[in-house]
Amino acid sequence: MSRLLSRRDINFLIYEWLDALELTKRERYAQHDRETFDAVLDTAAKIATDFFAPHNRMSDANEPYVVVENGSVSIIAEVKAAIDRFNQAGLVAAAQDESLGGMQLPTVIDKAMMAYFMAANCATAAYPFLTIGNANLIITHGSQAQVNMFVKPMMAGRFFGTMCLSEPQAGSSLSDVKTRAVLDKCVEKDGGKRAYEDGYGERYRLFGNKMWISGGEHSMAENIVHLVLARLPEAPAGVKGISLFIVPKFLVDVDGCIGERNDVVLAGLNHKMGYRGTTNCLLNFGEGKHRPQGEAGAIGYLVGAPNQGLSAMFHMMNEARIGVGLGATMLGYTGYLHSLDYAKNRPQGRAPLNKDPLSAQLPIVEHADVKRMLLTQKSYVEGALALNLYCAKLVDDEKTAADVAAKKTATLLLDILTPIAKSWPSQWCLEANALAIQVYGGYGYTRDYPVEQFYRDNRLNAIHEGTHGIQALDLLGRKVVMHEGAALKQLALTIAATVQAATLSRELETEKFANQLADTVTRLLHVTKTLWAIKDVSRTLASATTYLEAFGHTVLAWIWLSQLLTVEKAGEPATDTEHNFYRGKRQAARYFYLHELPKVNAMLDLCDAGDTTALDTKTEWL
Repeated sequence: MSRLLSRRDINFLIYEWLDALELTKRERYAQHDRETFDAVLDTAAKIATDFFAPHNRMSDANEPYVVVENGSVSIIAEVKAAIDRFNQAGLVAAAQDESLGGMQLPTVIDKAMMAYFMAANCATAAYPFLTIGNANLIITHGSQAQVNMFVKPMMAGRFFGTMCLSEPQAGSSLSDVKTRAVLDKCVEKDGGKRAYEDGYGERYRLFGNKMWISGGEHSMAENIVHLVLARLPEAPAGVKGISLFIVPKFLVDVDGCIGERNDVVLAGLNHKMGYRGTTNCLLNFGEGKHRPQGEAGAIGYLVGAPNQGLSAMFHMMNEARIGVGLGATMLGYTGYLHSLDYAKNRPQGRAPLNKDPLSAQLPIVEHADVKRMLLTQKSYVEGALALNLYCAKLVDDEKTAADVAAKKTATLLLDILTPIAKSWPSQWCLEANALAIQVYGGYGYTRDYPVEQFYRDNRLNAIHEGTHGIQALDLLGRKVVMHEGAALKQLALTIAATVQAATLSRELETEKFANQLADTVTRLLHVTKTLWAIKDVSRTLASATTYLEAFGHTVLAWIWLSQLLTVEKAGEPATDTEHNFYRGKRQAARYFYLHELPKVNAMLDLCDAGDTTALDTKTEWL
């Protein structure tokens, strides 16, 4: 049994539930079929198993450190060896256009492939994950010259990428970003001053500091391409005055050759409780340690229009948010499979009615409370993975659906589900990791087994790419009311279609669950109106986190009901193995409806009452 990911579950989600083979009827994916999809997943499983998983513990125990003599970062060799294998297989460009050296795989297959690496070694997987997101942003918002100069080497595995948003004094408050960008070597052009151009964009000099930059410094690639938020001299205050720049570690000439070192340097490493194998950096831009072309200042190239940088950066941030949710899911998923394997093989205790101390002990999986913990984990991680892959399929629909209406529907659903896809797995798959530790008992809390590391690694995902609270503010403060509630209405219609199909089920329990979900959605919509009828934004948003959690559980109940319908369509399984798989799906869905969905009522009670206990608490009382 693989302890990374259930291939049977992946096949169920991709082929039975989401019908990914339907995508091959679309022009972009026409060269693919089940054979090519399976080949990519097989390749990912093998590389993840053979090269990523073996050094997961090693990179955690031997985290990167700064070499004092030259300011470089030392990383264990196994990390680069694993990423080299990843790049050699062409996986960094798996979803990209053929013109960029890509395979033009559907996003849903690409994310299923990445799931293996996130389960095997989330810290090492972070390097290609960030590089892919960086490249996607430049492809969407950059010039063709910037794509040629920076993206193509990333697709070939020669360059890596980062995103540089936060600063020591700002954190998540990007309106307070202070890094500045000034025109470099201005020349007269078209009657005014324009930045010097060297083949791929107007050139600027950047000065400032960036904090929490994953992958910000290492020697595993020829170059590191930083995407940096900064302000132009006359920019408006706040988020409307932020621009975006490409700032490479080494300059690149027009022929694509690596040039001199740019003025961006490592100021130090942050040491976290998890993700220890990923360098996490404080970077200084423009301090003058390096003087490219004889001057201080990190040379950067404007991406898109001035003062429009944050909207461009959200392209990478939203992609990263869904990716963080997938990473959280996979840490929970591998933790579940490890604890399941342990429970099947760890004898301890006897049945409650067995009073014979000399009789054989039972595997702990036979005890009701251990089954409860395993079933809870299963309902969380399999539900979260389904949500992640559903969102990936929405990306495919947004890009390649046959008609405009289908594309619009996908966009609306992605908008409203992104905060859930990021935050729900980060909260509840972390809880799955806590339950995995509990299944192991005292051993789970030791470093002899990997589940304690899975928990430490996963704890970061509630903070990565916007904290739990920020996702809550985004959902209640923006997503449910934007465009007169269009996204929320679309989600309600989509859930209603699933409910309608379930009420026609021959299974009475499925019909019962459908009615339970319908009632919950009706109440959620009512509470949304109630919160926004308060006419005091501070009081409305005081309920944001509770609302997010109620919303997330409702979405996951819908995901489980939809999976349950697919199980029913499968008919009578031909083998015991298939029977057990489908029964497991049924039982996980049943558990979620009986034990998890009822929690939403208490959450909605608080929201409906407009509870302001936290808002009203004075600092002096804490």
